[in-house]
Formats: sequence, C-alpha cells, structure tokens
Amino acid sequence: MPKSKPSPSKNSSNRSHTARAAKLRQASAPPKPTVKGWIGAARLRTLPLAIAPVALGTGAATLQGIVDPLLAWLCLAVSVLLQIGVNFANDYSDGVRGTDDVRVGPARLTASRAVKAKTVLIVALSFFGLAALAGIAIVVITGIYWLLAVGAAAIVAAWFYTGGKRPYGYAGLGEVFVFVFFGLVATVGTMYVLVSTVSLEALICGIAIGFIACAVLMANNIRDIAQDRIVGKKTLAVKVGDRAARILYVVFMVVPYIVLGLLTLLYPKAPLVFFTLLITVPAVLIVLTGKSAKEFILALQLTSIVGLLYGLGFAAALAF
Repeated sequence: MPKSKPSPSKNSSNRSHTARAAKLRQASAPPKPTVKGWIGAARLRTLPLAIAPVALGTGAATLQGIVDPLLAWLCLAVSVLLQIGVNFANDYSDGVRGTDDVRVGPARLTASRAVKAKTVLIVALSFFGLAALAGIAIVVITGIYWLLAVGAAAIVAAWFYTGGKRPYGYAGLGEVFVFVFFGLVATVGTMYVLVSTVSLEALICGIAIGFIACAVLMANNIRDIAQDRIVGKKTLAVKVGDRAARILYVVFMVVPYIVLGLLTLLYPKAPLVFFTLLITVPAVLIVLTGKSAKEFILALQLTSIVGLLYGLGFAAALAF
C-alpha cells in the first residue's frame, strides 16, 4: 500500500515545535563575551577611587619638595591596576558563589556564564601581578623594601574582600577595607614614596577621600540590600538596614567637606573644590529618596565623579 503523506497542518506543527525548541536552546545558552562585557567587568566607574588618593598624595608631596614624575606614575599604576584586579576578583568570587545570580545591576561575566570562571580568575590575578610589578619597580627605585609588605597586604585584602571561605565583604567590613586602602594607604603611601615623609595634610586628605570611597560602596550596597539578604551577603547596608544605610551615605559625603572647610584656612585655593557640591547634592538627594536600581546606579556614578573631582581639585589647591 502507498505510504500516506504527512498533512500540511502536521508539517506546520512540526516546524513550529522545532522553532520553539531552537528559541529555548538559544535562551538557555550563555551570552557571548563582548568588549563591552569585559569593560563592564572592569567597572571603570570605580577607577576614580584609585586615581583621587594618588593625586592627593602627590599634591601633599609637592609641599615638601620636588616630586619624581616616574614614581608618581608608578603609584598611580599600582592603585589603578589593583582596583581593576579587585573588580575582576569580585566578578569571579561572587559568580562562583552564586551571589550575582539575583543581582539587579549590570550582568557580570562569571554569573552570566559569558566567560569561564577560570578565565575571569586568570584576568584578576594578572592585574594583581601587574600591580605587584609596578610596586616592585617603586621599591627598586626608592630602596624602601618594607613597602613590599604593604603591597602584599593590599593584594591579600583585595582578594579576601569577596574571595575565600569567609570573605570580609560579606561580614559588613567592606567599607573598612575601602577606607584604609583606597583612602589612607593610597594617599599617605603615595606621599611617602615621593618624598620619604608623611604630613598632616596627607593624612587628612586620606581620611576625606576614604569617606567618599565608602560612600561609593554604600550607594552600591543600598541598591542590593534585598538581593544580598537572599544570598546571605551581610554588607554594612544589610546589617544596619535601608534607612540607616542612607544616613551613613550622607555622613560619608559630609565629612570630606568638613575637612575641606578646615583646610581652606591654610590654602586659599581650596574653596574652589566646593564646586563639587553641584554634583554631591543631587547624589545625596537620589540616595535619600531613590527606589529603583537605576537611581542608585546613577548615584554611584555621581559619587565616583565627586571623588575624582574632589581629589584632583584638592591636589591642585595643595600643589599650587
């Protein structure tokens, strides 16, 4: 007997089922890595936190004598490379731990499976290695060998922020790390490398920029309070709660201007830095009233810009 041919309706149904299956496979497949994705993972909006303290330390150093430009650039390289290394390390650690699976911010390389976790780890370690090489160059030029211990401590602290079995960033201590290393150590350390001494100006400036760095982290963590609670990430914002976290952000942003006000008595050009309030005030208002993730991302970006302009402006007031 002749074989019966499939009906047109059956063929159409089969094609529809095949198309749906293809769409499902495509939806479940990890996205392909892009240049934009890698740049996003580097979190360039956080780089002002690395640039500002070095600028302030350099500005304070010029009050003591002539500054070696090569050493200043090497200090900047250490700070920036370490910051990028921290960002990739966070991408890796949060991704493999599953923390970023419920994030509301931009997608991360590891969590989105756009890049293998091992690859992200290698990139993070590479930036740490480059930072270490820049640091070794500083030690060779200056002969201050105990700086190797400071650099090693910075790299260890950078890794265990979200890495290891008990990351301190998950215990509400992230702001402490940021304040110490991207405030005091980066500012005071830069001045010491350049002129082999530390002034009160450098210490005060380190405190000021350290608080702005804390504000950046706080804005980020307020945005993620609900998601961090789900995955057990107990940031300072999670520990103190939404309202107190917003108030802390305001405190972090107010302290640098109190410092600025005090130093205007000694440095006539320092008051020019108050123009950064044009950006600070909107950022503070957004954090106090914001509800959506986009609002807090904007506040984070504005706070980073404030940090950069505050650092460069204050450094110029000291240098000139």
